Amino acid sequence: MGSKRKKYKFMNSIFWVSFTIIFLFALWGALAPGALSSQANTIYSFIADTFGWFYLAFVLFIIIFNFYLAFSKYGKVKLGGENTKPKYPIFTWIAMLFSTGFGVSIVFWGVAEPMTHFGSPPPFENVEPETAEAARVAMWNAFFNNGIHQWASFTFVGLALSYFIYRQDERSLISDTMNPVIGNKGKKPLRNTIDIIAVIATVMGVATTLGLSVLQINGGLGFVFNVPSGTTTQIIIVALMFLFFMVSTISGLDRGIKYLSNTNLALALLLMVVVLIIGPTGFILDTITMGIGDYLQNFFQASLRLDQYTNGTWVQDWPVYYWAWTIAWAPFVGMFVARISKGRTVREFVLGVMVAPPAIGIIWIGIFGGTAINLDLFHGTDIAGAVAKDETTALFNMLQNIPLGTALSVLAICLLFTFLVTSADSATFVLGMMTSNGDNNPSVIVKVVWGSLIAILAAVLIISAGLKGLQTASLIGALPFSFVLLVAAISLLKSIREDYRDARRKAEKKAEEKRHQRIIDHIEDNYDWNENDQ
Repeated sequence: MGSKRKKYKFMNSIFWVSFTIIFLFALWGALAPGALSSQANTIYSFIADTFGWFYLAFVLFIIIFNFYLAFSKYGKVKLGGENTKPKYPIFTWIAMLFSTGFGVSIVFWGVAEPMTHFGSPPPFENVEPETAEAARVAMWNAFFNNGIHQWASFTFVGLALSYFIYRQDERSLISDTMNPVIGNKGKKPLRNTIDIIAVIATVMGVATTLGLSVLQINGGLGFVFNVPSGTTTQIIIVALMFLFFMVSTISGLDRGIKYLSNTNLALALLLMVVVLIIGPTGFILDTITMGIGDYLQNFFQASLRLDQYTNGTWVQDWPVYYWAWTIAWAPFVGMFVARISKGRTVREFVLGVMVAPPAIGIIWIGIFGGTAINLDLFHGTDIAGAVAKDETTALFNMLQNIPLGTALSVLAICLLFTFLVTSADSATFVLGMMTSNGDNNPSVIVKVVWGSLIAILAAVLIISAGLKGLQTASLIGALPFSFVLLVAAISLLKSIREDYRDARRKAEKKAEEKRHQRIIDHIEDNYDWNENDQ
């Protein structure tokens, strides 16, 4: 009987409402792709124009909030019991973070973004395209868009979930992170609404990432092997992804995802090191150094800049889209990060999650984007022009202009596919938890259901609306969830303060008891000595 209840634990209102909304959205795209494409452009423009300022301010607030917790007295709070040890070694932990968080995104945009900025600089920078000045602007803007800001929402959601799961014994649900604000019991309609918003945001963010992967794998196969680009190839890629991540899903967290994540990071590091060595090494290292300096120097100014005075859309098309995507992606990444981070302190968690993966991402962009810029500036290539025509082939255009280009392109396609499978695998696991009352080991049935729906939605968005449709999905999912996160921040701060005060009182009481015991022991020792002396 117990196993039967566990098997059907996902048969609840959160699952059914979320599933129905997403299924109807996918069905709309399948039956009326033209209408979805048209609406995607309209909705994207409206949300980006109206709420762009909010996304920028919100993510900066989350960054400050995360660092405050890390470097305050609360930074020493352990996510779990005081004697709890982390389950995964640091390399595996960071590998799982990187693979799940934005491995796919960084491979897609690592060359495409800096070369897009190089060929078409931000309008407020006032530099000529494809010049040395444009190259410098392109690199630090790419670093900024793929840096700490991208991981701020991931970090916050993961930290809130980890704290409430491992310190307060709550379920793996977004709504449970708000108990200090909404109460520990009751308010089921409100709780269900919060969790449904989180599920929908997650599915939209996951579909965006999987869609990017499929587009780039298709572009790479076409560039290297002349595989035709289009709907048929993309559906085949989605089908293969589905088969592979289902096998990994059935294998479980400690086998499938763990091994895939280690493979991802190993392949990424191998590709990075090879390109660094055979590429313009000195130029790359100089580019990374200067780019980081420019990034840090412009950090706060760029965090809140908008381009209303130029009547342009650069901010809406880049940082606003990125921040919205990461907010939509945050329930998934945060839930998964929480699942693998028990035993780490708040400080270790924040620095590990918000600094280590972005650092790898910046180095990746410096190596691949820097090589592409060097080729265009000094060797007469036109990678920027090729990227303007087709962003999905950016990485492969660059690799074909350096030694071992074909072999490295094949390696890059393999890396993309393993990232794709890892993200899909992790997503089904997390969505299973979110729609099974926080069950840390959701049934295979619910994971298969969500895996199937995500694959269908990604395919529908690619076919019907392309990249703009994927970006719109993120914006739609992120907007309501960002308000949920604001309440969660208040809740986390309130709870961690109370927890810290209670822990301090207990420590002081224990210290006082020990001091009293030492006094008693001292008196008894002296009394025994005096009695013996007599």
